[in-house]
Amino acid sequence: MIMKKIEAIIRVSQFEEVTEALHDIGIDFFTYWDVTGVGNEKSGAIYRATVYETRLIPRRVISFVCRDKFVDASIEAICKAAKTGEMGDGKIFVSTVDESVRIRTGERGPESLYIKE
Repeated sequence: MIMKKIEAIIRVSQFEEVTEALHDIGIDFFTYWDVTGVGNEKSGAIYRATVYETRLIPRRVISFVCRDKFVDASIEAICKAAKTGEMGDGKIFVSTVDESVRIRTGERGPESLYIKE
């Protein structure tokens, strides 16, 4: 059975919606961290005579490994929950995971993941 790693870079403001959408399809365990990216915006914003850099965009990365059969549902859930229709909604990356080991029990492969078949 194939396992996939899904990494999604989303707007921080959409994090709660994406979290709920993933929980709704059975993805209950994931890692996330805050990052800053550089976008296509070429100008700064001025507020009270101070110039703020608008090219540096705060984002949140969500990462998890799942069985192949959950990939399409995960992508659909993230897209639906993260979409605002504006530039900068984010990206999703999917890659193959060759091995997984649950440290506590020594289980390997898909059996080491959080959802039992």
